[in-house]
Amino acid sequence: MIVRDFHKLKNTDKSVSDARWNSVRMLLADDGMGFSFHITTLEAGSEHTFHYKNHFESVYCMSGKGSITDLATGETHEIRPGVMYALNLHDRHTLRAEEELVMACCFNPPVTGTEVHREDGSYAAADET
Repeated sequence: MIVRDFHKLKNTDKSVSDARWNSVRMLLADDGMGFSFHITTLEAGSEHTFHYKNHFESVYCMSGKGSITDLATGETHEIRPGVMYALNLHDRHTLRAEEELVMACCFNPPVTGTEVHREDGSYAAADET
């Protein structure tokens, strides 16, 4: 059984920050679960374009308000508590935080915890790191 406390992890190397967001990595690849689990906070007023070409991601909004735009279709969806989205087609997207957004995120394959976003908004595949 794995038990971890977000409040204890947020001040460790499991807390990763970049460009107006922070992600506390609660589960990582080396935990052997087949996915990683993160609590990610996006600053109010921030905008982020991501394209996870090598990962699937599902995200559940715990608090805040914002929107996500599918850059292939131009379709925009409201993000608010209780809303989940899944990037099942490696969807290139822009996420906007009108208010601070706190999101629970799962990645498959799991991230290792050392990834950084590349210029195109993706993480490298596990065999490229």
